[in-house]
Amino acid sequence: MHVCIIGAGFTGLSAGYYLSKAGHKVTIFEQDKKPGGLAVGFSKKEWEWTIEEHYHHWFSNDTAVLGLAREIKYPVILKRPKTSVFVKDSSYQLDSPLHVLRFPLLSLFVRIRMAVVLALLRFNPWWQPLEKIRAHPFLKKTIGKKAYELLWEPQLKNKFGRYYKDISLAWFWARVKKRTSSLAYPHGGFLKFAEALVAEIRNGGGKVMFNVTVQEIKKGKYPKVLFAHSKKTQTFDAVIVTTPGNIFARLAPSLPARYVQQLTRLKGLGAMNLVLRLRKQFMNDGTYWLSVCDHGAPVLAVVEHTNFMDRNYYNNEHLVYVGNYVSPEDVRFRKNANELLKLYDPFLRRINPPYKKHLIGLELCKAPYAQPIIETNYSRLIPPMHTPFPHVYLANIQQVYPWDRGTNYSVEMGKQVADAIMNAV
Repeated sequence: MHVCIIGAGFTGLSAGYYLSKAGHKVTIFEQDKKPGGLAVGFSKKEWEWTIEEHYHHWFSNDTAVLGLAREIKYPVILKRPKTSVFVKDSSYQLDSPLHVLRFPLLSLFVRIRMAVVLALLRFNPWWQPLEKIRAHPFLKKTIGKKAYELLWEPQLKNKFGRYYKDISLAWFWARVKKRTSSLAYPHGGFLKFAEALVAEIRNGGGKVMFNVTVQEIKKGKYPKVLFAHSKKTQTFDAVIVTTPGNIFARLAPSLPARYVQQLTRLKGLGAMNLVLRLRKQFMNDGTYWLSVCDHGAPVLAVVEHTNFMDRNYYNNEHLVYVGNYVSPEDVRFRKNANELLKLYDPFLRRINPPYKKHLIGLELCKAPYAQPIIETNYSRLIPPMHTPFPHVYLANIQQVYPWDRGTNYSVEMGKQVADAIMNAV
């Protein structure tokens, strides 16, 4: 069986790996020049390792991707970095129940109340009843108005913008459920791990083609794929599409109208990360991940990668993400690196006033679709893996619900779609 996979992100790569391992012929087409999708990396000539365009790590319970790494004997680093929140111009470590109970800006009663609610959510195994409930009113009522408005509302608002009051409690449950204090990272960076999967696929007889744009997927007894540059059409036994639903709708214009409505009904936000390259540490308390709990802040999070991974791999540079999720139509998404730094600078100086003295350079990375908007009853909106076209399958980050997007669930979905194709034979 010859399977075409559109997209060399981790869904496409894992599907390709499992299919080629089972003896099937695989061809992956990627329009970018590198593999990795949203976890794609970049490097500088002075660096030994790559770094991701958008901050990434794994949790210690991300069994799908860690299992895949073990299977191909790829080295993984496990650490316990510091995670904090930025509240009222100060940073507070908040990455364990003990730190929650010690948090000084809330009374002991409120801290205990918040810890109990978070614990109940974490140990609750059922997400289905929660998806009918909006996180905003639920958390405000259960955790309490003061704790919610101080810590959680700013994070929801900064992450989801105008959609934040519509977000399902099932999304919040998944975040609480999956978080671990220990985090993992692939040796050399996510790009190197993606390249290792490409090598595995090629060693298994598969092909991975870069800088190739698919123009159209045509319906037939077996699907046909038209390529933009060559204008040639090729027939495959099956096709896996790993793009967001709206892009799939453009690639397959003869899809039924009702199905297209289902694909385009799903909303999402783009990711935008300004990467600061510094000579000195930015967050001097050693924090890796800083969630910004400030209603007026122009950023969602500040992530100092080199407080997680050793800066020696990056020519002793300190690398800091200043991250945001915004609509691609947002005026901020059209700004360049210097314009964004000008916008962010007053806030960044609240964390580290003299940071600009140590600035070596900037990198601006954007992705037009990175974060699905998880509304209530989202499970009813998700398109199935099987599409109206025979032997054409859809597998993307919009379908990993109730879990939040991430490479672990991309790998899991890649395995699921590979199994679905093999079971259909």
